Amino acid sequence: MEDLVTYIATSLVNDPSQVKVRRRVTNSAIILELKVAPEDIGRVIGKDGRVANSIRALLRVAETGQKRGKRIILEIS
Repeated sequence: MEDLVTYIATSLVNDPSQVKVRRRVTNSAIILELKVAPEDIGRVIGKDGRVANSIRALLRVAETGQKRGKRIILEIS
């Protein structure tokens, strides 16, 4: 899943070298922390959060296919 988020983010931003994805696992959730350059945050979030919500939807579908039963949380900073 980290690879999926990295691929999408690097496709959207102006400075792909600043894209970092970190994964944390808790008992009930998998948290993916996406860090991009400050000037690229708007591109990743999108107007009214549409891009971020679309990435989250793709992550939910990917998680459902793997049947882990954990919640996916995407944090963007």
